[in-house]
Amino acid sequence: MPFSSSSHSQVVPVMTTAGQPTRLFWRWWRKQSPSQQDRYATLGPLVSVLLFLAAITAAFWYLRNEEIEREQESVKRDTEVVQQQIRLRLIENQEQLLRLARDISMRTVNQDQFMKQAADFVRARPEVISVSWVQANEQIRASQSTMGMLLEPGQGMDLDQFSRQLDVYNPLQDVKESHSAFRLARERSQPVYSQPYTNPLATKVIQVHIPLIDRSGFVGTVVTEYSLEAMMRYLVPREVASRHAMALVRLDGETLTSTVGSHTESSAKPTFVHEVIVTPVGNGLILRGMGFRTSSSLIGSTLFWMVVALSALTVWTLMGTLRHMRRRAQIQKTLVQETNFRRAMENSMLTGMRTIDLEGRITYVNPAFCAMTGFSEDELLGCVPPYPYWPKDRIDEFNRMFQQELLGRSPMGGIEVVMQRRDGSQFDARMYVSPLIDAQGDQTGWMTSITNITEAKRVRDQLTAAHERFTTVLEGLDAAVSVMSVQRGELLFANRSYRLWFGGNPDAHAQLTGGELQPDYEGEADEAVDSFGGLPAQELTAAGSDSREVFLDTVQKWFDVRARYVQWTDGNLAQMLIATDITARKQAEEAAARQAEKSQFTSRLITMGEMASTVAHELNQPLAAISNYCSGMMSRVRSGNIDNEQLISALDKTSRQAQRAGQIIHRIRQFVKRSEPQRQPARVRDITDAVMELAVFEMKRRRVTLNAQIAPRLPTIMADPILIEQVLLNLLKNAAEAIDGAQMPQSRRHIDLRVQQKVLDDQGKVVEFAVLDSGPGMKEEMLARLFEAFHSTKAEGLGIGLSLCRSIIESHHGRIKAENLYNGSMVVGCSFIFTLPIDAVGTEEFQDSLPPPSNDLLADNP
Repeated sequence: MPFSSSSHSQVVPVMTTAGQPTRLFWRWWRKQSPSQQDRYATLGPLVSVLLFLAAITAAFWYLRNEEIEREQESVKRDTEVVQQQIRLRLIENQEQLLRLARDISMRTVNQDQFMKQAADFVRARPEVISVSWVQANEQIRASQSTMGMLLEPGQGMDLDQFSRQLDVYNPLQDVKESHSAFRLARERSQPVYSQPYTNPLATKVIQVHIPLIDRSGFVGTVVTEYSLEAMMRYLVPREVASRHAMALVRLDGETLTSTVGSHTESSAKPTFVHEVIVTPVGNGLILRGMGFRTSSSLIGSTLFWMVVALSALTVWTLMGTLRHMRRRAQIQKTLVQETNFRRAMENSMLTGMRTIDLEGRITYVNPAFCAMTGFSEDELLGCVPPYPYWPKDRIDEFNRMFQQELLGRSPMGGIEVVMQRRDGSQFDARMYVSPLIDAQGDQTGWMTSITNITEAKRVRDQLTAAHERFTTVLEGLDAAVSVMSVQRGELLFANRSYRLWFGGNPDAHAQLTGGELQPDYEGEADEAVDSFGGLPAQELTAAGSDSREVFLDTVQKWFDVRARYVQWTDGNLAQMLIATDITARKQAEEAAARQAEKSQFTSRLITMGEMASTVAHELNQPLAAISNYCSGMMSRVRSGNIDNEQLISALDKTSRQAQRAGQIIHRIRQFVKRSEPQRQPARVRDITDAVMELAVFEMKRRRVTLNAQIAPRLPTIMADPILIEQVLLNLLKNAAEAIDGAQMPQSRRHIDLRVQQKVLDDQGKVVEFAVLDSGPGMKEEMLARLFEAFHSTKAEGLGIGLSLCRSIIESHHGRIKAENLYNGSMVVGCSFIFTLPIDAVGTEEFQDSLPPPSNDLLADNP
């Protein structure tokens, strides 16, 4: 410094060679007063210390900037490395998927081979969730996921199970991004990546659609689903992830996944960000590299902190010399601030404040009180009872309350009153009164705070009315509603129906839900630990209710029970139950089942009644043969011209005729006997043989030829054999009646029965039964109503045969249909086709032990 300070604030100049600026400075210095020189001399060391700190800070800033630039370059470099890793991996996967798609298009890969190759592909790539073969109609033909789930019907599952699995693992189901990528792949005939989205398993994913092109054109795609989280986990090198955070984001900035947790991302803002487009995905998917600022090694050095500490100590010492000069100004400023604060607080308060002296005269009101009553401060100060804001019709009531107020008997919880504004309108208020004590401890008056509770009272009244309405609705329900505490097993609420059926017993709640809610406590009651404290209450209460049907012996009723978890008013977990009485519905269902069983039995009786004359004719032949054999033997025995061998031969023929008659009667009894419907593993060959034995009588009577084409190695099916025989016999009998009734020529008097195994898109593996006749066919309007109840094509028909056939087939999860057969535009017959699904039992195929029956045995023999 070019000067030094003495105790008397005199400055001794030092000779320098600074030139003209130095001389000007000294000239200005001599003109200053001693007090000003003392002040400047005190500020001199402070300025020096501050300049020193500024130099240290500038050096640190320069080093920090260099460190930031290096960190920025590092983030950029690591981001481009990760981009290259992802790009190479996606291109490698795309090339292998293109080879797989080419093999599928050339039909060198079937479904099983696709599943094997897809499984190897998924197993070797942890970022891949699933690989699916999607047909042109957006139906899944096969799919392989990380769970190894094979989406094929008929492999150990029924149709409903397959449909549910297909809904779960269908990559195109209700996803607009996936549908859009599928359409682009079909239009462009090249691989297309979808935009990122969240799949039904709550995973952020993207899809690549590889088109399948054969000679006929577009036949589908190979859809591969990538998990963005797994892509970041396995494709980002560990050394890169340890240095910087990497994230996949959308164009709008939404973060899809990151190498760091969500808490870290939300709590720390990245200092360095570098973004690149993820290729070959595109579609707005951006790779973001992020770097976070760390403490500089320079700040952590001991020397830096020592310099800062010494400089701070020097500044603190110098600042002490200025405290005395600033004390008076600070005290005055504080007084002004406190006054302004009190005035601002009074003006901003919504609670009205009023002060009265011991005689009841108003001495103070705040702006909130004036705004509440509509009177100005000048109008209220000095007023004595009755005050202008008292309602005119309640002067006596307010006088009594005022006397209680002066005596100090106002309740601590406040008084609810009605006050009147200047314009005559009234409002509800709550008034609190407390004594006003001065600095000497003497009471000088009363302080009253007034709160406008009009809106709060209105809301409270509405809540009370809503609660009453809600309770009335619950009490009026025909269903039992109850709420039970999960922790304590205590019944928290029960409506009228619950109390009427079960009283206040909480055990009925547990019986209806299928279990007992008994909390497990360890130790004494005051030391009990909530065993349900770790339950995810939000997920439990957000879950949907489950439905079940329960029969209670105590009340002899059936209930449809729906239960779900809710958070009770005390914050604890509770279970709400709604039980609806369905006893009448159950009884109606049982009656309908009994009526259906009777209808099936009646239909079989009607069928056999219509065939009675034919059956009688067939029985008459063996019985007549038996009678002839017996008469011949008796004649020859009487004449004595028969030996033992001839007698044995005649008796053997008689026995065979009796067995033939017995078989006919046994088959009729098996068909018409009343029995409970029972699904069991059944051989298709046994069913068709039994039906043809009964149908051959009707065919002979109507001179119709029955041709049977039964495929070999048919699997077993889960079905009721008698009911399926009833359907098949009814269709054959209707076909014979149609041919005979139309008096068709002999060349067109034949019926074909075809049974074979098929694979249908909507049903999977099935056994198909087809009855094709060469009759006149049916009109289209009759085909549309053919399976309706009580609709018949015959004049004397009841209209229940085909309706029962459809009910029986649909109860076996099958389908039945009827259609005309055409030769060009001419109708040449009619076909009835029904299918039955092949159950898991039917996967074991076997060779039929008997060959198909010869057409000669079934042909008409006029």
